[in-house]
Amino acid sequence: MAEAVVETSFMDPFKDILVNYLMPEKCYDEFFLQFNLLHVDCLKIVISKGLGIGIILGSVLGMKTPTFIFTTHKNPNNFLLTLMLCACLFTVKLPQILKLIGAKSAEGLSFNSVLLELFAITGTMAYSIANSFPFSSWGEALFLMLQTVTIGFLIQHYGGNTIKGLGFLAVYCGLLAVVLSPVTPVSVVTTMQASNMPAIIFGRLIQAGTNYRNGHTGQLSAISVFLLFAGSLARIFTTVQETGDSLMAVTYIISSFCNGVIAAQVLYYWNSSPALRKKTE
Repeated sequence: MAEAVVETSFMDPFKDILVNYLMPEKCYDEFFLQFNLLHVDCLKIVISKGLGIGIILGSVLGMKTPTFIFTTHKNPNNFLLTLMLCACLFTVKLPQILKLIGAKSAEGLSFNSVLLELFAITGTMAYSIANSFPFSSWGEALFLMLQTVTIGFLIQHYGGNTIKGLGFLAVYCGLLAVVLSPVTPVSVVTTMQASNMPAIIFGRLIQAGTNYRNGHTGQLSAISVFLLFAGSLARIFTTVQETGDSLMAVTYIISSFCNGVIAAQVLYYWNSSPALRKKTE
């Protein structure tokens, strides 16, 4: 009786890594056993996972959030590995934070805009956790939240309101604990996510209005602005591919447009600075 022949591939030594983090086993078979490199569904999965990794790992260089792609929270080893990797990374707003600290000024940044952005980020994070979406589809929200809170505090600190900044941190941490706890109904979290669109729009409009009135973008970091824009564009694809949630997809579409407006202002006011503006006046 003939024994069944087990198919092997030159990629077998890397199979565990590829299957755990980048593609399902059926796609591994398609690519490396059947050599069907143009399998549409598998290409979509790999591209989505790759973008997710790039979004999160790109944080090291100031890019938007990386999440070392895994698609389930049920594997504690994968989950812990992802958290360990992400904890070592910076996020897209690191250049902005460094610029504020270096200049010891937050001129040109709107605190109200930061608050609205923080509301939107928190809503996305809470909504994703409530719906058990894979971390790779929303992981950057965690890091963006931490960085945005830091920027909010720095705006108050360099504005001479350090006590108010500390109060802001305490209040936000308290509210975040409540929102992420089982006490908060899913309907409330869904409403927060639905409110993201107006929050993002008004938040960006406030910042755009501040830039226009000042005639410059102040201490806004061009690196952070452009990478936020690129990251939100990439997130449209990964959200559709990994969650299929239209509410989150529309949120990222609106976010991309608004980030594009700020990016356009950065280019328009490229040669303008607070010091040059004051000298001209």
